Amino acid sequence: MTDAPRRRTSLFARRSWGETSRISAILRKETVGGALLLVGALLALLWSNSPWADGYRALRDLTVGPASLHLDLTLATWAADGLLAVFFFVAGLELKREFVAGDLRDPRRAAVPVAAAVGGVVVPAVLFVLIAGVDGARGWAIPTATDIAFALAVLAVVGPLLPSALRTFLLTLAVVDDLLAIVIIAVFYTSSLAVAPLLAALVPLALFAVLVQRRVRSWWLLLPLAAVTWTLVHASGVHATVAGVLLAFTVPVLRSEAAGGPDAGPGLAEHFEHRFRPISAGVAVPIFAFLSAGVTVGGLAGLATALTDRVATGIVVGLVVGKPVGILAATWLVSRFTRANLDEGLNWLDVLGLALLGGIGFTVSLLIGELAFGLGSARDGHVKVAVLTGSLLSALLATVILRARTRVYRRVHEIETADEDHDGVPDVFEPEPDR
Repeated sequence: MTDAPRRRTSLFARRSWGETSRISAILRKETVGGALLLVGALLALLWSNSPWADGYRALRDLTVGPASLHLDLTLATWAADGLLAVFFFVAGLELKREFVAGDLRDPRRAAVPVAAAVGGVVVPAVLFVLIAGVDGARGWAIPTATDIAFALAVLAVVGPLLPSALRTFLLTLAVVDDLLAIVIIAVFYTSSLAVAPLLAALVPLALFAVLVQRRVRSWWLLLPLAAVTWTLVHASGVHATVAGVLLAFTVPVLRSEAAGGPDAGPGLAEHFEHRFRPISAGVAVPIFAFLSAGVTVGGLAGLATALTDRVATGIVVGLVVGKPVGILAATWLVSRFTRANLDEGLNWLDVLGLALLGGIGFTVSLLIGELAFGLGSARDGHVKVAVLTGSLLSALLATVILRARTRVYRRVHEIETADEDHDGVPDVFEPEPDR
């Protein structure tokens, strides 16, 4: 007796309408944030290459904060350590939600974006080290991070009709990418560790956890505890953005049974995400971009000098070649081992287009560059030029591929928006799964 043939699973299959609509709302906010990020970066570049460049550097290096708490930091450092803690708090909330109630809770669905994210970290890191050599090896993680806001801003222009499954994959990939970036920053870019402040940070963190587990939303209780946690983590030598992730991981995703259970509405994590994502995307990241992206290029000669530096070359190759190769190869390997096909209407050219969008690095790449080589150093300037150049090249290549597939995406979009029964849910989407 022979076994019946198994039904082959599908890569990038559609999710339920509830999950799809939730992710669409997130992507819209990130797209607006990406536009503001680009504006901030452009203003920084224009100012730092104008006759008034000294004013930009004076603003970036202005020191504010209480010296008694060792928080007399420059505005650029406040943006990198403080404002990006908000960014990583939101990333932590989204990451936990994906593991508890999203794609990553299902190992079969999680396999593709997790493998793609790992491949998109390993391959560019290896290429960077091979090109940059021992002297620049400390910056190995610079080309490994995808900037989801920047990538979505590009996607909104060149691929507005991209199928929902591919958009979901890009967001999930970026979420896992953020997790890997957090681990890399905490483990490899902690130059010195003070154990006492780090242990002391567990006290306000535990109090914060107790309050949010009891579904307390009072800002006058939670914000001071979060600020004390951030201050102590900063004093410990661990990069202060890690505090944002730790705080996010304590927030419950699902409603308690006393509050009606999971079916009663969004949990506290989603509530906080709605509150803080606009602050992260609309304020924190654009200000960081404005205070970090400013680099004096020095005309074509200066641009050529910067890009011929081995570290800069490694970053460009890592972003433009390493990220897409790593993402595409890992996705292909998962499909081979699981015998999964691409969903109907899609082909590997679509995956390549998404993989190229993964090569758009900005926020975390600039942050790691500052941690690796020092803010304001000559090599940090080369890092900024290389990140911007590599991201621009990745965006242009992704534009060519995704534009070539517009006709296919338009057909898929028509299918995904058809609602013949007028129930508010497009007919093609699967019903909500039982919880």
